[in-house]
Amino acid sequence: MCGILAVLGVADVSLAKRSRIIELSRRLRHRGPDWSGIHCYQDCYLAHQRLAIVDPTSGDQPLYNEDKSIVVTVNGEIYNHEELKAKLKSHQFQTGSDCEVIAHLYEEYGEEFMDMLDGMFAFVLLDTRDKSFIAARDAIGICPLYMGWGLDGSIWFSSEMKALSDDCERFISFPPGHVYSSKTGGLRRWYNPPWFSESIPSTPYDPLLLRQSFEKAVIKRLMTDVPFGVLLSGGLDSSLVASVVSRHLAEAKVAEQWGNKLHTFCIGLKGSPDLRAAKEVADYLSTVHHELHFTVQEGIDALEEVIYHIETYDVTTIRASTPMFLMSRKIKSLGVKMVLSGEGSDEIFGGYLYFHKAPNKKEFHEETCQKIKALHLYDCLRANKSTSAWGVEARVPFLDKNFINVAMDIDPEWKMIRRDLGRIEKWVLRNAFDDEEKPYLPKHILYRQKEQFSDGVGYSWIDGLKDHANEHISDSMMMNASFVYPENTPATKEAYYYRTIFEKFFPKNAARLTVPGGPSVACSTANAVKWDAAWSKNLDPSGRAALGVHDVAYEDTLEKSPAAANPVSDNGFHQSLGENIVKTVASATAV
Repeated sequence: MCGILAVLGVADVSLAKRSRIIELSRRLRHRGPDWSGIHCYQDCYLAHQRLAIVDPTSGDQPLYNEDKSIVVTVNGEIYNHEELKAKLKSHQFQTGSDCEVIAHLYEEYGEEFMDMLDGMFAFVLLDTRDKSFIAARDAIGICPLYMGWGLDGSIWFSSEMKALSDDCERFISFPPGHVYSSKTGGLRRWYNPPWFSESIPSTPYDPLLLRQSFEKAVIKRLMTDVPFGVLLSGGLDSSLVASVVSRHLAEAKVAEQWGNKLHTFCIGLKGSPDLRAAKEVADYLSTVHHELHFTVQEGIDALEEVIYHIETYDVTTIRASTPMFLMSRKIKSLGVKMVLSGEGSDEIFGGYLYFHKAPNKKEFHEETCQKIKALHLYDCLRANKSTSAWGVEARVPFLDKNFINVAMDIDPEWKMIRRDLGRIEKWVLRNAFDDEEKPYLPKHILYRQKEQFSDGVGYSWIDGLKDHANEHISDSMMMNASFVYPENTPATKEAYYYRTIFEKFFPKNAARLTVPGGPSVACSTANAVKWDAAWSKNLDPSGRAALGVHDVAYEDTLEKSPAAANPVSDNGFHQSLGENIVKTVASATAV
């Protein structure tokens, strides 16, 4: 991951202004510690902090077309850049960077090329011929991007809020799958897949197609010129990523430079569920496995730094980001700059425990659509910023555009939890990789109950966070919470504690509004809370809040009732668990 900052149309074009923009760009240097660049053209500035993954020697940014009339600063990876270059035979490329193709595509197709890009990206492009510019973000919002407005009429774009929050009067999270054009002065959505309308698909389940599309998604993400690894929690999703990489690494170009031995990484409190499961998967796949430990106190000590980097006060995001933040520091110390991770699967397949209560396939499908649309506020934000804090890039094959289209085109009746038919949660994914002749994973791992990352690192992690917050937040503070924080009023002492830290770094109201809110149980949307009356009394984003479903649920927090009883019997298969989400896209998405 890199860090980009673009400021366009400033009133002050003095050297002092240039120095200020360079100073603000330095706030993003953790994202790109390898090189810094800036391009100034009249009242426009494009700055870049580079993390060199592809073409480390010549791919410094900003990037240009042949005559440098088009300038672009990019954060991301374009996996199909070789294919796109083949279509641009009349163009001359100056570097081996996968991102240079963006400047030439604009030159060839104008503003209508975003859907041609297969990858993750956030970029700002300046056309000096008419001083017009565009800014765009990838389909799902894997790469972060913020947009702001200065009092002098300037428009700002930044990878992280911290680089523009001080100098902008107002700013928003740039909506995923959108492009901003200075010619029209507004945002428009360029990403319009069939599933976005949330209409119910009717395509029959094809396990081979699902498997092949996922393997292709993983293989294309092995595009790297630096050492890489896989984040392995031992749950279904990360284990499948590791398994597919292990099968195809020897034939990948990266193996020629860095060898065909896969490195895997896991973190947890000693004795945690994830550590045990990850070790078993790593042994099965014969990876070079790195088991990392942290203590509850070490996690608590890191909270302020974590919240500064991830720029949110959302409870479940902070819970999960902290161990990922600590792990990323260790990974970087080992010389690894890129990792593959398993985010997105639970949103696509309805893998969260609360999906057991989905009343019908229509509501099931609509819930998955809403969760995917909001990933940029939760899992994508966490995975990107927790790793980028230490100059590590996270790639997420489950969020491949083509794979999402295949998976979301399946009739949701196949995704429904139906114990009477032997279908547990995420059964369509498990079944697709349940190969008796050449197993991808041990059977019990393939059907393991997936812990939310914040739970799987050790149950005492969340319990310790709650205890710590209780020591610092008084009852009287909670009584007045709605007056102190009228927007997204914290409902628990833990939430209040995180909010106080966030406000210290980001005191403006615009910053508060970039974080979504609303009731949630086991990472459900607010709408899904209505699926079970008992859940409204036990609102907590942990998977253990799914009473009667999780193996180690918070049963002692709520008196058992028929509504909270387990709706299914245990037949030896475990049930999967998810990670987060509360609400859908911020108001800007409607633009």
